[in-house]
Order: sequence, then C-alpha cells, then structure tokens
Amino acid sequence: MEKEIALVPSLKKLNLNSNPNPNRPIKALSTITSLRPSGLATNNLKAPNLLSLCLGVIGKHLEDIIADLDEIAVGFPADIKMALVAIARRRKLLNDDVLLALADSSWEILDISGSDVSDFGLAKAAEMCKALRAVDISRCDRITALGVSELVEHCRLLETLRCGGCPRSDSTARKSLSILKPKLNDVEEESWEELDATEIAYGAVSLRWLVWPKIDNDSRESLSTECPRVVVNPKPTPFDLRGIPVPIEALPDRALDDPIVKDIDPKTWALCGFSTLPSSVSSSTELSMAEKFRLAFVERDQRLAPKRAKNARQHQRRAEREWVMNSTDAKAIALATRATKSLHSRN
Repeated sequence: MEKEIALVPSLKKLNLNSNPNPNRPIKALSTITSLRPSGLATNNLKAPNLLSLCLGVIGKHLEDIIADLDEIAVGFPADIKMALVAIARRRKLLNDDVLLALADSSWEILDISGSDVSDFGLAKAAEMCKALRAVDISRCDRITALGVSELVEHCRLLETLRCGGCPRSDSTARKSLSILKPKLNDVEEESWEELDATEIAYGAVSLRWLVWPKIDNDSRESLSTECPRVVVNPKPTPFDLRGIPVPIEALPDRALDDPIVKDIDPKTWALCGFSTLPSSVSSSTELSMAEKFRLAFVERDQRLAPKRAKNARQHQRRAEREWVMNSTDAKAIALATRATKSLHSRN
C-alpha cells in the first residue's frame, strides 16, 4: 500500500509526448495518412473474409478434387457452388462433369462462356436449374442449337441470353433464331380461363435481352420484325429502355459471374492466363483459317438456299409458259379443253 502511494507523484510527472516543443503537438493522423500510398482508397484496405480466402485456396487446387467433386460439394450452399463454377470457368476446367456436380436448383444465373460444356451438360443443367434468368453460352464450341432448344424448353423464366463471340457460336446463334422466337400452339378449350400459358406458347416466351456482339443484319432484322420486344446488344443508359431498366446481366462489358468472385483473389486463376474481359477469346479456341472459310461457306449456302429455291420455281413456271406458247400439242390440248367446256355449258 505504501509503495502504491509513493508511485502517484511519479506518475503525475510522466510525459508521453516526445515532442520537445509543447506548443506544436505532433499531427500523428496526418503523418500516418501521408505514409499511405497515393490513389489507395480506404475501402480497398479491407482484408478479405475467411470464406473468400478458403475459396481461393480451393480454386488453386481445383483440378485435384474434380474427380470427387460431386461427393465433396453435396453439402455446399448454392452461392459457394456458383463461385466454384466461376473459378473453374476461369481456370479452363469447366466441363459437363464439373457443371453437373455443382448445379443447384436455386441458381438464377449461369455463366459457362468459353468452357467445354456440351449440349448434354447444358440440357441437364437447364433441367435442374429451371429458375435461370440469365445465361451466357458465348464462345462455347460444343453447344449447338439442340442445347439452346433444351435451355429454352426447361427455363421458362429466361430473360437474358448471351451468345456468339466465335464463328461456331455465331453459327449456333443464327440456327437458334427460330427457337428463340415465341410461337403459339393451337389449343382448344371450352373457355379461356382453362388455358395454361405453358400450353399456349412455346419458345423463349420471357426473353427480353439478347447479347450477340457480331449479329448479322439479317438476324437483327428478323428479330426486330418478328419479336420486337427482344432488345439486341443493349447499351448502358441512365434512362429506362422501352420503360424497362437494362439489367446488369445484359451489359456486355462485364462477365456474368463477375459479382460472384469479386472478393476472391484474382491470383487464383491468373496462372491460367484468364482475362476478365468477356470479349477476349483464348488462343486455344481460335479456329484455323480453313475452318473459318468452311463455316463461312456453309453459313452463306444456308442463307441463300431459300432464294435458290424461289429462283428454281420461277424458272420452272417460265419454262411451262414457254412450252404452252410454242408447242403445237399444248395449243391443241388447250383448244380441246376450251371446246369441251363450251359444249358442256350449252347442254
């Protein structure tokens, strides 16, 4: 007790300020602020959360667990599964097996752009995830019009579709135009109250936004004529387009799954050379010049096929008229027919 009383006068004389001039206090806050690197905002100094760190570690070693991914991911929440799909896509590991092992029925977006997912994987995923509102199938060489048909059939709430980006995907988009356009079925009921919307219409009945960077003029004109409510390649604008705000999923300058991995360290997939720009095409998916010419010839041949058929019918009718005008047998048959008709009319 006596020792504590003796320490009181000493503590009163204790000075924690190292500034020799008491009239000029040290500006500690400004000193610390000046040591911060220029251009670095305060919110960027926030440390990543534990979940993002764990996903980053799993993403770096994802190829080691792909074989058992369907058993490992059984108890994962839907957002974790979606993040793993986004990482797998960036690491060029996304295929049918990985997608189906992680697919969840509560998903509303699906980004498989530039992946090895095929028609089978897309069809199975669409059958499982019927609540999808936005899907990106751009730069997918293994997806054809058959896979798009399965997607449209199972996902009746689909509003945004991204396609194109490479020659094969552009060709798939052109062949899928008839699938995307809504059509009506002939249904008979006693009253209109008994009709079901799914029975009346088929096709992409909810589609509003189509992101197709290199859409050809014929396809654009066909969509604007037969399905004017579908907006092709919408631009970001502060105003609503046709009274409807443009959703983030329909903006082509950002990947569809960017918000899902925004808190994950990009080094997780940087070793694979992934670029965050959705328009970039990997050199591994680049087609040879001969393949590009072949696809261009096939597309041109399909586009001109109706015109050739029309010209053939016109030539056939012109040849028949010339035969009737120049052939004596044809004239005799025509006169005999006319005489027979006149005899029948007199009787």
